[in-house]
Amino acid sequence: MQLKIQKRLAAQILKASENDIWLDSSRLDEIKEAITKADVKSLIKDKAIKSKKTRGISRYRIRKRKLQKSKGRRRGFGSMKGGKHARLSKKRSWINHIRIQRAFLQNLRNKDIINKSSYRSLYMKSKGGFFRSKRHIKLYMQEHGLGNEKK
Repeated sequence: MQLKIQKRLAAQILKASENDIWLDSSRLDEIKEAITKADVKSLIKDKAIKSKKTRGISRYRIRKRKLQKSKGRRRGFGSMKGGKHARLSKKRSWINHIRIQRAFLQNLRNKDIINKSSYRSLYMKSKGGFFRSKRHIKLYMQEHGLGNEKK
C-alpha cells in the first residue's frame, strides 16, 4: 500500500519531516483515498494522521553535574581549565585580600585596641602589600607591642 503522497502532504501541512508522520493503521483505506491537501487536513483533524513528538536532548546529566558543583564537588586539579589568574583575576584576589585586612583594622580602631597613628601605619603597610593575611597583622602587632588587648 503506497502512502507516499499522503505522507508528503501531511508533512507539508504539519511542518514536519515525512519520517515524523504517524498514520493510524486501522484507517489506512481512508488515508489511501485522500489525494488532496484538503482531504489530508480533514484526516489530521480526525486524528487519523498525526505528527510524532520530536525527541529533545535530556538535561538530566547537566542538572546533576550542576548540583554536584554547587556542593563544591568536581573542582579538583583535573577539572581545572585556564590558569590561576584566569579563574580568579589578580585584581579580584587583591580586593578580597585587602577588604578583610581593612575591615579588621577598622574593627581594632573602633574598639580602641589601637590608636589612630598605629592604625594609619598598619593601614598603609596593608595597602603596600606588607601583610599576607589577617593573621599576619595579629603576629606583627604582638611582635611590636601594638594594641591594648591581644586579639
